[in-house]
Amino acid sequence: MPPKPDPVAALLKAGPRRVDLPAPAERERLRTAYGLSRTEVADALGVARTTVAGWETGRSEPQGPTRAAYARLLDGIAAQLGDAAADSPAPAAPSAAPATPETLSVPAATPEPTPEQQDAAAPNAPVPAPAAASATGPDDGGALAVPEPCVLCGQPAAHQVAGFPQHLDPADCGAPAPATPAPAPREQAKQPVKVVPSGRRMQTAAETPDLIGEVVRAVLAKHGGDLDAATAALVRRAIPDAMTLLDHTRKGGRYDVIGHPPIPDILRKQTAKGADQIWEARPKWARPHLPAGRHTVTALDVNGAYLSALKTHLPLGALEHSTGDHHDRRRAGVHLITPPDWHHDDVLPNPIGHREEPGPLWVTEPTLRLLLRLSSPAYSLCEPPEIHESFTSGATENLLEKFRVALKDARDRAIAEDDGVTLEYVKAMYSKFVSTMGESHYNRELYRPDWMHLIRSQAFANLWMKAYKAHSEGLLVVRAMGTDELHVAGQWQHVFPEGRGVTEVKVKDVYTVGTPGEACAP
Repeated sequence: MPPKPDPVAALLKAGPRRVDLPAPAERERLRTAYGLSRTEVADALGVARTTVAGWETGRSEPQGPTRAAYARLLDGIAAQLGDAAADSPAPAAPSAAPATPETLSVPAATPEPTPEQQDAAAPNAPVPAPAAASATGPDDGGALAVPEPCVLCGQPAAHQVAGFPQHLDPADCGAPAPATPAPAPREQAKQPVKVVPSGRRMQTAAETPDLIGEVVRAVLAKHGGDLDAATAALVRRAIPDAMTLLDHTRKGGRYDVIGHPPIPDILRKQTAKGADQIWEARPKWARPHLPAGRHTVTALDVNGAYLSALKTHLPLGALEHSTGDHHDRRRAGVHLITPPDWHHDDVLPNPIGHREEPGPLWVTEPTLRLLLRLSSPAYSLCEPPEIHESFTSGATENLLEKFRVALKDARDRAIAEDDGVTLEYVKAMYSKFVSTMGESHYNRELYRPDWMHLIRSQAFANLWMKAYKAHSEGLLVVRAMGTDELHVAGQWQHVFPEGRGVTEVKVKDVYTVGTPGEACAP
């Protein structure tokens, strides 16, 4: 069986391999100069088009073997573009044809000045009149019997060109060489200005205080630049700092955050170390069977699962009780339902997770919305759940959006700048913010166990939709765990972009599973 061709080699000959990369803007310039689209580069490297766009804008960086292949591609493009420039014909030398009064110039390799440049150099200089031909004849370069003023500099010249007195050697001519026209300034690409909401108005992001950056710089200075000590100190203060950031991002918001609303008993712990009655639907699902053969399985890690889940429908006020099989999409909360039967456990996890006890259970808004979505004609994977009663309040999906964006932007900058201190600080802020908003002694400013359950469930719902996307694109979904781990077999790079951004995934592990000795399944 012939070896599979290297996709990068299809674009260019193999070049030197290195891990250093040019600046993001130079990466884009090389690609466009070579005539390649982002899609072509993405297909050759086995990544998504958006991943290549992130590399070219500086939002993310390639890692591991992908980085080496990308560096080889850019090196090869740069080398071939350089060779093409060297092999291109040089511009033709100036013709030795006799000069005319309209094109009279010093016989040198400098460009002829434009009329505007001539006027600027000598605005009041009279145009020299042609001198009479000498007795020796009008041949180019002929010697004059009597030196006559040069038509260029006015100094005596002993020769003529096309019947006009002129110095043959530019060094003898007193006329200044025409200045080489300065290249027209290259129009700078106008970078878009990032703007963010501020109350009912918008403002540029530069006007927004960098609270996270200011805290990191202050703590680093306090610990004399000791990265480990500063990181530990920042993680310890992550909860109060997250609440300060939340307060700042809520200024001018349409809704007030109610930190301690009345909570129904189903959201209270049954015992001191027990749990409440809400089912979060976290999966520990493993595919029971794989097709015959040996399969390479990749364990993918979903970046910032809780950070992305902050965008979910959260109830604003106190939860109100209602009964009946009806769902109001303008409200959010927790619901007592009888879940539908699930008949796809051999290829996809149950949307409510692994549950052995039959009968009704209390689920969160994200779980209910996921079940309703999967029961719609667009999916037709199950019957709709039966709703018995609910505790809900008026809701919005954007209550924590500015808070989420501030954390995401700080995370992106930390990754781009290889700032491990800020990265660990931001991770602690959003993870501890979620885990301590229930019955916790570490966060007394916010007591919203309903929010805690909803955000966690939203993270699982996001993971479930990634599993469904993988299944729909022909991958084998092998395992789903918690809120951020998905195991798949197949060419996952064409389905999920690889990287460290919140919309990308990282490789956590690669292993093989199947019948030993059999050929690998496609």
